[in-house]
Amino acid sequence: RAKGRGLQFQEEALDLFVLLTGGDSRQIENELEKIDLYVGAERRVTAEQVRVLVPLSRAGVIFELGNALAACALDRALGLVRGLLDQGESAIGILLVAILPTVRNLLLAKDLMERHRLARPSAPFTFISAVNRLPPSATEHLPRKKDGTLNAYALGIAAMSAHRFQTPQLVAGLEACLEANVQLVSSQLDHELILTEIVVKLLACQ
Repeated sequence: RAKGRGLQFQEEALDLFVLLTGGDSRQIENELEKIDLYVGAERRVTAEQVRVLVPLSRAGVIFELGNALAACALDRALGLVRGLLDQGESAIGILLVAILPTVRNLLLAKDLMERHRLARPSAPFTFISAVNRLPPSATEHLPRKKDGTLNAYALGIAAMSAHRFQTPQLVAGLEACLEANVQLVSSQLDHELILTEIVVKLLACQ
């Protein structure tokens, strides 16, 4: 549909557009029309334009929160956490679906890059290729999809941002997530405060 309008999406922009529209054909058509009018004669579509123009669904907000954490964008990350809570999302859900997987993938990617001297990738697929060339013993600890294959795209995304973090910082972030999990289940502490503390602790970025 985008090609029919002569729109050229950057790879990241297309991934973000698909996620935000959730495969809803009516919304896809509406948002393409909006983007078409916005870009005018300049037919290239960037991720930033998609982020501005396409409204965030629940899945989109969670995706954006992971991006904000990886980018060390503290204000944006805290705003997204607050927005999810205001929409009725549970704090434990935000922790387990957005924050914890992001921290874990950053730590796994950082470890692979340091242990096997892998270069910082310019795109996820270049990191995927590098990981696939490693011996099985080097990747047996990595999370896998239901079909048994590596969830390499998420690691590739993380590898692009891992340089912003130190390994001890990510280890501390993972421990903070586990501690927060217990606090959210068993304490009366304010849930937004708990999540804010994790985000602030994690994003003491270089």
